[in-house]
Amino acid sequence: MSILIKPIITEKATTNSELNNCFTFQVKTKANKVEIKKAVEAAYGVSVEKVRTINVRPDRNTKFTKTGVQHGKTNAVKKAIVQLAEGEVIDLYTNM
Repeated sequence: MSILIKPIITEKATTNSELNNCFTFQVKTKANKVEIKKAVEAAYGVSVEKVRTINVRPDRNTKFTKTGVQHGKTNAVKKAIVQLAEGEVIDLYTNM
């Protein structure tokens, strides 16, 4: 089982990777910083300096329809922002 689920490729994450050498990944919710660091180093062959994690809460919404009230929510996710050593880079677009 891999700890890394997928890289997050948004405008903010791409800018952060270009300016600060930080890459963003969606990871398993039970993973800690040490496990994330080892997984990134094993998967991409780079050296990691710092790992920051973010727990994103689920969004809840309510819709009023003809059939009644519909409740829904998104899944809770965990993001990891990984800062690499100077001169290291991850090319996320080669595997697509």
